[in-house]
Amino acid sequence: MASNAEILKEKIIEWGASKVAFANAGDYLPAYFKNLKYAVSIAVRLSDAIIDEIKDAPTHTYFHHYKAVNALIDNITLRASLLIQDWGYLAAAIPASQTVKTSEDLYTGIFQHKTAANLSGLGWIGKSGLLITPEYGPRVRLGTILTDMELPGTEDIHNTDCKGCNICKIACPAMAITGKNWYKGVQRSEIIDAEACSKYMNTNFKHIGRGSVCGICMNVCPHGKNINKRKMERV
Repeated sequence: MASNAEILKEKIIEWGASKVAFANAGDYLPAYFKNLKYAVSIAVRLSDAIIDEIKDAPTHTYFHHYKAVNALIDNITLRASLLIQDWGYLAAAIPASQTVKTSEDLYTGIFQHKTAANLSGLGWIGKSGLLITPEYGPRVRLGTILTDMELPGTEDIHNTDCKGCNICKIACPAMAITGKNWYKGVQRSEIIDAEACSKYMNTNFKHIGRGSVCGICMNVCPHGKNINKRKMERV
């Protein structure tokens, strides 16, 4: 008989996720979520055709795709959290894209999807500050559910595979990427200047997505480019 964790994973994939994994995120949770120490991390793959259109600015198609995938993720995490609740546990779906301004950080969320994704083994944090998956590079959007239902953990990824690559740093028009490699425990500000990134988008891309998206670093990342290369090799 399948366990609740196995059923949950099957349902999440059935509902549209590309990847799903579990982690114990207890050490990284804000106080109001401390009783929900298990994380369900999901990734939805983005369209390569749409990401490949991005050059020196986001496209209108990318902005629409970004919103549509966020809506899909919110739908998946809502359905999954309600299923967990039906099983008698607590569950909270973290919004796919929501900025919560705090006294310490003007550009953060109530919980970082990348934290859960890394802890669950879905990928590592690249120099761009994006999660990099082995299969799709950074071409994913993430979702998270926090719950008190015990879930089997997965080994997290400690090291990056960015090595000496600085392609995203060079391509960033906001000069927001420092070029430093991520490591567990590093402050985000040492990797990327979130304020510079946000202000550049708001100033230069207001006519596309109200200045809330860019995608250039995602487009140029070799780990994402390799997907298309692998496809060509199979032809």
